[in-house]
Amino acid sequence: MRRAWRWSLATLLPILLLSNGLADLGDIMFTRPPPTGDTPTAVFPHAVHRAQFKCYVCHDALFRMQSGANRVTMDAISQGKFCGACHDGKTAFPVAFETCGRCHRE
Repeated sequence: MRRAWRWSLATLLPILLLSNGLADLGDIMFTRPPPTGDTPTAVFPHAVHRAQFKCYVCHDALFRMQSGANRVTMDAISQGKFCGACHDGKTAFPVAFETCGRCHRE
């Protein structure tokens, strides 16, 4: 029963956040120094991730908890660092050309 409750909460809470527009709260914009080309800024939906995971899952294991302290690059992500630690195609959607628009938004 308890496992079913956790699964329901972990599944439904992000959907509720997105549908109510609350997911924008705490979004982190990954800006890059020029020249950036045509690639839009990457947006990290912090509230959606926070609804599913405790802070220590990412901080300080993957990200230092200070704005600008992490040099996040696509090369590093592709090597399994930062976002790539979970976005490996098994734990979460993979980092691939086909999924660029899930993070890089206009």
